Amino acid sequence: MTRPLHGIDRGLTSYGDAGFSRYLRRAFLASAGFDRADLDRPVVGIADTSSDYTTCHRHMPEIVAAVKRGVLEAGGLPLAFPTASLAEILLSPTSMLYRNLLAMETEEMIRAQPMDAVVLLGGCDKTVPAQLMAAASANVPALCVVTGPMTTGSWRGERLGACTDCRRFWGRYRAGEVDEIAIAEVEQALCPTGGTCMVMGTASTMACLTETLGMMLPGGATAPSGSGDRLRHAVASGRRAVELANQGPRPCEVLTRAAFHNALLVLSATSGSTNAIVHLIAIARRAGVALTLDDVHDASQRVPLLVDCKPAGSGYLEDLHRAGGVPVLLKALEPLLDTSTTGVTGRSLRELLSEQSPPAAWQETIRTLGKPLGPTGALVILRGSLAPDGAVLKRAAASEALLRHRGPAAVFESPEDAAARIDDPSLRITPRHVLVLRNAGPVAAGMPEAGSLPIPRHLAEQGLRDMVRVSDARMSGTAYGTVVLHCSPEAATGGPLALVQDGDLIELDVANRRIDLLVDEAELARRRQRFMPPPLPERGWRRLYAQHVLPAHLGADLDFLAP
Repeated sequence: MTRPLHGIDRGLTSYGDAGFSRYLRRAFLASAGFDRADLDRPVVGIADTSSDYTTCHRHMPEIVAAVKRGVLEAGGLPLAFPTASLAEILLSPTSMLYRNLLAMETEEMIRAQPMDAVVLLGGCDKTVPAQLMAAASANVPALCVVTGPMTTGSWRGERLGACTDCRRFWGRYRAGEVDEIAIAEVEQALCPTGGTCMVMGTASTMACLTETLGMMLPGGATAPSGSGDRLRHAVASGRRAVELANQGPRPCEVLTRAAFHNALLVLSATSGSTNAIVHLIAIARRAGVALTLDDVHDASQRVPLLVDCKPAGSGYLEDLHRAGGVPVLLKALEPLLDTSTTGVTGRSLRELLSEQSPPAAWQETIRTLGKPLGPTGALVILRGSLAPDGAVLKRAAASEALLRHRGPAAVFESPEDAAARIDDPSLRITPRHVLVLRNAGPVAAGMPEAGSLPIPRHLAEQGLRDMVRVSDARMSGTAYGTVVLHCSPEAATGGPLALVQDGDLIELDVANRRIDLLVDEAELARRRQRFMPPPLPERGWRRLYAQHVLPAHLGADLDFLAP
């Protein structure tokens, strides 16, 4: 019986002679100092997303070194390889446009290069979802390590952190409450270290969900970037990767429906980023799990807000880490969880939680089901004539007074149009208006974080801090406000958003989960006949993406990559 190929002998280069392929591979590896003893070890690939453009990953080289140390200690051979790095702040038009590209590249590199297991190093918003999508598709034993959150800064005695405080101070600057000198000082204080945003934005949310799914060793989601805790976790992950190479489990055994059920409960308990909804649905599709917007809504109705982190709370990720991180949060949620799941530890969640203490009395960051921080329903899925396939509202970050609202539409054709005209006083936008942004969905624009439109300057200067905003775009997990997102179908594919005109009445009714365009159906039919979709991009990735991306409510993956 032929022995299955493993280690360096996996996935031989095709020369028509397997023996020659193995011989040549070893010859070239000898040039890097590897001898036969090295090459008989199980190989652990390390996907490295460090980049000068991705400042959040500034400490990643030392994380790579720590993972390598763990792999070597456990008797494996670590081989790091680069992939694209998605810098949230420095990519145009949006990092979301490239999530699927990174997922595809990472999957292909896992398949094409010899490795018995892989450690996926990410952190910044779209890197972790892309890597999880790749892991689900490649199905090689895998675990995730994130770079970790920044620690907080300080300005004039006030504790600061990216990026909820970024938005808060920018709003104050637009309102004339903060001058040029102050905003320049704040700019230098918001991001004092390497690492991801230290609030419950998309990066922190996805880290917490990855740990909950079982694709990360316990305690890894919240350890600050550059800390000893972060490096020790990386070393332990390297050791565990060697064990995974020898005995599994594989991602298909970890990413079960029960694991996604638990992740949705944690998403609600943290009032996590709305972006995580799109990502979880995409990851689940890759894993063969049919996760829907209704699953998101149902989970949200069962779980109150338990974690005191901005933007829904007042604290930061370092506070969550000191309070015990995701393991303590899972202990607080234990009565609601499916504890039969088994992650990369190889142990069931039930077994892990039997050894975990509940939230300690000395801390207030992680609350209990009996004494929550906020009510259930942090995330609400809306439907109606403006979003037949669904839309998302982060109720925990919305204004109570706007949860039932009817007002005239002020329509912007694209993020660029909004940037150019939002402050134009001739539009005569009032607090009653509903700001509508279209052509910002997956097909039209790659789905940028443009949904949290700024308050028009003349209203901001009067002290207005929130308005109802509706779009087919996303918003940052660090943002806040009464913002209806991910309207599906999107405008570019003929969704109802494409038919809205200035002055049309729009009604938001969160209690009844409705977002409706109050226009006669006959008039809408006339408008629909005049609809012209925007032209496709001319070439390259953007054209391929626009031709094949699925709608937001299906995860915005490419149709040929999702089973």
